[in-house]
Amino acid sequence: MNSNHEVALSDIRLAQERISKLVAKTPLLKAPVLSEHAGMDAYLKLETINEVGSFKIRGAANKMLQLTEAQRRQGVTTYSTGNHGMAVSFIARKLSIPAVICISNRVPQAKIAALQRLGARIEIVGDGQDDAARRCQQLQEQDGLTIIPPFDDRDIIAGQGTIALELLDDLPELEEVIIPVSGGGLIAGIGFTLKQLKPDVLVTGVSIEGASAMYESLKEGQPIDLPEKKTVADSLLGGINLDNLYTFTMVQQYMDRLILLSERNIVRAMTFLLEQERIVAEGAGAAGVAAVLKERSARKKSTAIMVTGNNLDWQQFRKAREGEQE
Repeated sequence: MNSNHEVALSDIRLAQERISKLVAKTPLLKAPVLSEHAGMDAYLKLETINEVGSFKIRGAANKMLQLTEAQRRQGVTTYSTGNHGMAVSFIARKLSIPAVICISNRVPQAKIAALQRLGARIEIVGDGQDDAARRCQQLQEQDGLTIIPPFDDRDIIAGQGTIALELLDDLPELEEVIIPVSGGGLIAGIGFTLKQLKPDVLVTGVSIEGASAMYESLKEGQPIDLPEKKTVADSLLGGINLDNLYTFTMVQQYMDRLILLSERNIVRAMTFLLEQERIVAEGAGAAGVAAVLKERSARKKSTAIMVTGNNLDWQQFRKAREGEQE
């Protein structure tokens, strides 16, 4: 990729070509009930049908397919709230690369079980993603493992940006895209690509109230730390790295607005997707739909909503719904 800090459109196109052998194009489906409810043409981009149940497979594939033979032999490591770890484990198994996945004790049991099925070594470290990231650094220094970053990396961003090419291919009249935001790799990749190819598309980010490191960092004008909290949208947790190289400035540049959601908004959206559209989405995966339900936009826009993952902890969801009904 480029030697400077910029991602180029050519990187996104190369990533699309590179990952095509491991990652299938995902469907973009009209959501009839949501469209009627919100008074707009709402389309769901179902990253849930990827083999690991989330969009994370794209960035992981793009990064790991570029490793040298020596790096592949030595092995890889990553830190993750679950989905990126599953993507790295899956690609590592496909490419016969040893992998160590570092996670915090906040990762739900369902995601830990899924990681175990994929055969990587798992290390549970500390109370948040930053603790897991520090363990990765140790593994890199001690054992020479290559870190596959979850978001703040050009190859990862370019991999996630391939979604934008698919969106424009399927919906040339696209007017708005709604994207969950945690570390910013997804919105950086999609936002950058859309702004190059169709600059008038509105790029809307969505995150969780009281635990969005990106939101607080944008407000401060620089990356800051934020404690994690208990949430059904666990994939939206995690810092953005105080020494952030790419995603912070790219989100500043390419995201038009950020909508913050309550726990209640997210649980309602998960329930709506399940009952009205027959789609299983984890908390972060339903965040875009939550924003539409919250705002009741009547702008009749042609809107694509990212449904980013389906790795749902059913027990956690059931408890959250019961809390709703009390």
